[in-house]
Amino acid sequence: MLSSPAGVSECFREWEDLEKDYQQILDTHRLYKQKLEEVTKLQNSCSGAISRQRKKLKELTSSLEKCKKKHPTPKLSPEEFESIAEIQESIKDKKDNFLEMEAFLPKKNGLYLSLVLGNVNVTLLNKLSKFAYKDEYEKFKLIVTVIVFLFSFTCNFLFSYRALDALFNFLLVWYYCTLTIREGILISNGSRIKGWWVLHHYVSTFLSGVMLTWPDGDLYQMFRQQFLSYCLYQSFVQFLQYYYQSGCLYRLRALGEGHNMDLTVEGFQSWMWRGLTFLLPFLFFGHFWQLYNSITLFKMFQLQECKEWQVVMCGCSYLVLFMGNFLTTLGVVYQKYIINQDKPKSL
Repeated sequence: MLSSPAGVSECFREWEDLEKDYQQILDTHRLYKQKLEEVTKLQNSCSGAISRQRKKLKELTSSLEKCKKKHPTPKLSPEEFESIAEIQESIKDKKDNFLEMEAFLPKKNGLYLSLVLGNVNVTLLNKLSKFAYKDEYEKFKLIVTVIVFLFSFTCNFLFSYRALDALFNFLLVWYYCTLTIREGILISNGSRIKGWWVLHHYVSTFLSGVMLTWPDGDLYQMFRQQFLSYCLYQSFVQFLQYYYQSGCLYRLRALGEGHNMDLTVEGFQSWMWRGLTFLLPFLFFGHFWQLYNSITLFKMFQLQECKEWQVVMCGCSYLVLFMGNFLTTLGVVYQKYIINQDKPKSL
């Protein structure tokens, strides 16, 4: 009871303990701010040192190239020529190490992230946070892929409403926009995402936005079922890809050959071929379905009753997706051929 003497004295003791804890919190927070300022100074110092070192290495590389051109190999002693080769190899290693260092240092956002987020520092400061964000990104893709599969099945076989189709296309626009933002953050934190897959999501965002604005009519209804069936199949293939790539990345990391922030396999090794052989027919079928969509839309655009600009825009988008995806998959197959011929792994 607060009114009893024993209760009041106990409350006073509790208050004194809280005061001591509060002072400790103030001291801890003061120390935290001090360390944070020190970390900021260290980050700026390290970033400046890397910039200066990179500039000097570039100048040294240029000087070494000039020396080799002015003094042909016969005039250079074997020791000098070997030393130049070692220096050039060391410079290459240093540049790779700088990229690893910069993954933990603040940097300016790219154009897209600057437009979307402004000049906000998106660099995560420890490996655990980076990996957790990457893992959450992978789970996000898997969850939305399942939702897209169920949504496209519902629109295709259960309900035929333009409003429901618009909601489905809005989901795709939101999904691909979110992917591009998250991938930009992952790239800033050291993920080695291939350029085409980033561009692929920009094109998919544009395509979904155009589909969202396509008004209901005879031409839309003519293409509707083909589009929804394609989305249903694509989400199924993405589900297969997720499990294939996550398995490959797990094995690469277990063997010490993978990077914790890798989202897709950068190289291709022969032991991956067994799983990919199963996946390749599904991938090629999906690529040629994109080409089929493009041809269908271009034929629709030639019809006299075609007045919507969305038809040709969607046709061009599907053609770009087909070319990029098809050539990328062919590159993987070609890498397999290179490995079998005992040539370098990467293209």
